[in-house]
Amino acid sequence: MTKQVLILPGDGIGPEITAEAVKVLEALKASDNLDIEMTEDLVGGAAYDVHGVPLADETMDKAQASDAVLLGAVGGYKWESLDISVRPEKGLLRLRKEMNLFANLRPAVLFPQLASASTLKPEVVAGLDILIVRELTGGIYFGQPRGIRTLENGERQGYNTYVYSESEVKRIAHVAFQAAMKRNKKLTSVDKANVLEVTEMWREVVDEIAPQYPEVEVKHMYVDNAAMQLVLNPKQFDVMVTGNMFGDILSDEASMLTGSIGMLASASLDENNKGMYEPSHGSAPDIAGQNIANPLATILSAAMMLRYSLGREDLAVKIENAISKVLDQGLRTGDIYSDGMTKVSCSEMGDAVVAAL
Repeated sequence: MTKQVLILPGDGIGPEITAEAVKVLEALKASDNLDIEMTEDLVGGAAYDVHGVPLADETMDKAQASDAVLLGAVGGYKWESLDISVRPEKGLLRLRKEMNLFANLRPAVLFPQLASASTLKPEVVAGLDILIVRELTGGIYFGQPRGIRTLENGERQGYNTYVYSESEVKRIAHVAFQAAMKRNKKLTSVDKANVLEVTEMWREVVDEIAPQYPEVEVKHMYVDNAAMQLVLNPKQFDVMVTGNMFGDILSDEASMLTGSIGMLASASLDENNKGMYEPSHGSAPDIAGQNIANPLATILSAAMMLRYSLGREDLAVKIENAISKVLDQGLRTGDIYSDGMTKVSCSEMGDAVVAAL
């Protein structure tokens, strides 16, 4: 049965990098019987320019009806002055919320060919393979009440609410424990339980669930210490699970261990493994339209889509092996380039991956 994939290129470098991922998927349709139909629509600033909103209702309906969504990036300088209610990022948040994509999986895997591209010493990061499981539809990004108000003395005050329900913590904890069972059976839960009551409850819920996974070694760590340990000794981690805001920050930090945020893919899944797939980096408006962005995170996100939502583990592995082969050939976009390598453009990197398939 043909699977439906919605492509949302978005803003900035989004159209450039998604074009290369689509190129790879089209190649697999031709060579490996990948039975998918891809349609394209607008999100973010591109959608605002046409519809006056960052995500049109019709596009939301298409996303709900699709088997998977592949997204580029949203946002840029052009739309920063808009009211917060219609900024490009609101389109992304709506997709996550209405599709119930509560589990964000961000693998930080260092390809051995890129050990020298990391800002840390190769011996510190060589062999790095971390999976960060981030709760994606709760926490301070969605908590109410929120806003900006004027106090009686005339001073403005901004406020946001950091809130989690027990059920939200339970379901993301189960995802993390199950992922740990498939890996090295080590789980680090990251919180700030010494200061924030909501994460004190988070820790208690994780401990309540842990006996259901007796083979998994569970450790709790404060977020500030976790940030430090990611730089000091990143290979101590296997699976990390944390809330929305902490996961946002820690996964971006972890991306630099891999050489570039341009290498970091992500999957956002619902309870049935239907998902939205996107690179972890932003829209990079400063380099948009120059054909120099790194498309590998988006291509790796497409591999995750094949693995989790489309049931083609074989093709996911094939893409990952092709990327490894391209890196063996010394081909590098500017963000991972070093002396002695061959610098290539965004589209040339996509072509190289297709050739390596």
